Amino acid sequence: MSECIQKYDNRGNRIYRRWGDGFECWYKYDYNDNLIYSTSTNGIEEWFKYENKERILITKQEFKRIERTKLYLNNKKINRFEIMDI
Repeated sequence: MSECIQKYDNRGNRIYRRWGDGFECWYKYDYNDNLIYSTSTNGIEEWFKYENKERILITKQEFKRIERTKLYLNNKKINRFEIMDI
């Protein structure tokens, strides 16, 4: 059995995992502790959204659009270039 090292954030979400063979994964979560992004040493990146508590794989562009919408709806001061997909 291969050794596995894991790290967690202060909310108990796994944010890092490394196996004995050197393979690594990193994870990011939203404010509801839902996994929204993962990447690994093999170059695979995945973005997720949730509908009716179901995780759905989405594109990077769709993820960026969702994040821009959140910024806009939260009335944070942002400039027009942050809203545009440049």
